[in-house]
Amino acid sequence: MRRVAVTGLGIVSPLGNDVPTFWENIKNGVCGIAPITKFDTTEYKVKVAGEVRDFDPKKYMDKMDVLHSDIYTQFAVAAAAQAVEESGIIGTVPEDRIGVYIGTGIGGIATFMTEHQKLMEKGPRRVSPFFIPMMIANMASGMIAIRYQCKGNSMPTVTACASASNAIGEAMRLIRHGYADAMIAGGAEATVNALAAAGFSTMQALSFSEDPLQASLPFDRRRSGFVMGEGAGCLVLEEYEHAVARGAHIYAELCGYGATCDAYHMTSPQPEAEGGAKAIELAWKETGMDTDKVYFNAHGTGTAMNDRCETLAIKKALGEDRARKILISSTKSMTGHMLGAAGAAEAVVSVLALEEGIAPPTIGYKEADPECDLNYVPNTAQKAEFDVALSSSLGFGGHNACLAFRKVEA
Repeated sequence: MRRVAVTGLGIVSPLGNDVPTFWENIKNGVCGIAPITKFDTTEYKVKVAGEVRDFDPKKYMDKMDVLHSDIYTQFAVAAAAQAVEESGIIGTVPEDRIGVYIGTGIGGIATFMTEHQKLMEKGPRRVSPFFIPMMIANMASGMIAIRYQCKGNSMPTVTACASASNAIGEAMRLIRHGYADAMIAGGAEATVNALAAAGFSTMQALSFSEDPLQASLPFDRRRSGFVMGEGAGCLVLEEYEHAVARGAHIYAELCGYGATCDAYHMTSPQPEAEGGAKAIELAWKETGMDTDKVYFNAHGTGTAMNDRCETLAIKKALGEDRARKILISSTKSMTGHMLGAAGAAEAVVSVLALEEGIAPPTIGYKEADPECDLNYVPNTAQKAEFDVALSSSLGFGGHNACLAFRKVEA
């Protein structure tokens, strides 16, 4: 199998709309969660979210493309543009040997809301002719492919909160097995809006804390639900020897991927964490390494069941002894849950943690939970040398994914 290098990163997030800003805020434990501004929360229990701020899509798209695209697509194009520009990949591989995989949990929900309101208030003739292409979940991948003339396999992955990690992992497999030489892969989501907030609230999934610093509390005994986030993340992946030959900066090697399904429940994880553990185990096995120098970016949503089950999954997959030695953090404590974009943002974190030797913190952590008893890097980043970084994503529908990155020696 061919090796896969990471040669470009891009991000749009509640902690910044470029990688340097995002990474500095992650390392410093900055909270990107704040009172919701995108809709009136008077009748809502949920009051805070991880909103993307100061985002200008016209930096990355022309006016007509902005008008004819949902904001989730705009986020994706921006993150992809950053990653592609940094990597310098375009023009170094044939057009039919590069593709785009962009995951999303929901797609163009903002467009759906806007056009439905037009239908109800003004009738069917006022619905935009761009309604369908703006809404559908494959359009982020499609518009990125059009922009860069990526004529290889381009499509979305839609596996709820595991969408972006599945996109990155499946893109890796295309390169490994010779179906592509490079891929633009990641995820995007834009669900901080009235309808999504109402839906997540009524299913009792969200934290109703009004204090941004007390809302997203992964692995803490006080945790009471996740906080909505939004944004996009992208990685440029390419065949390793191709990256070396053209002198590209290689952040890390993407060397492992596991994907499973609990086949248990629509929203709850399997109580014994069998599927989550297997996904981690599969990714870990593919690294071919035996080391305790591991950074683990946990899914860590701050819901009671997720955090308990994920802790158990890590122990089962890596062994109790190794699980207690590694450094684990949930950056959702800072970004909120970016849903279909979460795995991509957290892959960016994992790659940079590996390269710099810094484990980001889990902020807001105060009260230990006996069922969540590992080292979650509480409140302050920790310097350490890592050989491997793992990133897990666990989605509604029982979808589990784990990515493994290996450090590249200078």
